[in-house]
Amino acid sequence: MTRTIVASATREIIIGFDQPFCVIGERINPTGRKKLAAEMIEGNFDTVIKDALEQVAAGATMLDVNAGVTSVNPNETEPGLLVKTMEIVQGLVDVPLSIDSSVTAAIEAALKVAKGRPLVNSVTGEEEKLEAILPLCKKYDVPVVAISNDETGISMDPDVRFAVAKKIVERAMDHGIKPHDIVVDPLVMPIGALGDAGRQVFALLYRLRNELKVNTTCGLSNISFGLPHRHGINAGFIPMVIGAGMTSAIMNPCRPQEMEAVRAANVLNGTDPNCGNWIMTYRDHKPAEPGAAASTTAPGASSGRRGGRAARAGAGAATE
Repeated sequence: MTRTIVASATREIIIGFDQPFCVIGERINPTGRKKLAAEMIEGNFDTVIKDALEQVAAGATMLDVNAGVTSVNPNETEPGLLVKTMEIVQGLVDVPLSIDSSVTAAIEAALKVAKGRPLVNSVTGEEEKLEAILPLCKKYDVPVVAISNDETGISMDPDVRFAVAKKIVERAMDHGIKPHDIVVDPLVMPIGALGDAGRQVFALLYRLRNELKVNTTCGLSNISFGLPHRHGINAGFIPMVIGAGMTSAIMNPCRPQEMEAVRAANVLNGTDPNCGNWIMTYRDHKPAEPGAAASTTAPGASSGRRGGRAARAGAGAATE
């Protein structure tokens, strides 16, 4: 059984088909958050601290850490800022971290200070990225997210996205990285723009699990981009995508409706033995008053990260 091991200094997490779904908290990311970006540039990490603590309290299994505050000279500005952010978050929480950057120098700088075994987010099928990121992952013995696009951008053809994922897995093996340390992002498309986006990802997950035998992740809220009441779509998507074989997602754990869907899927998928986590979490649960659910949100909740993975990969209309 494929198992991807990630760890902090004190806590190990396994991403796998026989494991509870891995929730990777998305909120420590200044993309589309001008206030957070300005704070980080000024050396103010109050929001980072708040987001880290709230996401773990809400049930995040891991935290994604991104410091991409500017597109101006990121090779100069991002490494130091990402290191500082990593050090702050590592000092606050005990969950493993995902190092999220498109700047190779920033990834390496973060790997040098990372405690445990973080996840690198990410490498694509572009030759330049493959030759820059895969040697780092081998050197530091860390797993990596493989995003299914290459120099041609993101294909709307799921067979092409599978071929790109296969290429990355094979190139990783050439570098001595085993498939269990590759977590493939098959790229979830906005269903409001592509009507069969759900069916596409379900079919891709089946192939990735059975043919490449790799774990998977996605920017969960991409699926609902551009639609009203996005969290209803997200919450419906979660159990379906888990049932299809997805083993992790970058998402906002501060949305109770979506975390309920994750926990319910774990129960129904047999990865919450004796319903223990569900019972512990909801033993004293009281249903919301009629009409209250629409106005009640958890601390730190938002409609999803703007820009994110698809913007980095070259598609303009998706979010994490």
